[in-house]
Amino acid sequence: MSCCCRCLEILIAILLPPLGVCLRHGCCSLEFFICLFLTILGYIPGIIYAVYVIISVDPDRYNRDYWHPINEK
Repeated sequence: MSCCCRCLEILIAILLPPLGVCLRHGCCSLEFFICLFLTILGYIPGIIYAVYVIISVDPDRYNRDYWHPINEK
């Protein structure tokens, strides 16, 4: 992923934390719901969590095993 895209995601995460996480991980992910909950509790915890998730959590970590075919030849 390019540096420009990541910087834009971080900027969006600062303005609207759940939207930044949604763009990176999708709207039905655990990270999105945690960020939404933290943003409802307080804006600053939502920002901190959103920036952390965008920078350090790999969005494909669960999908790697799921998308591989069963019978690889």
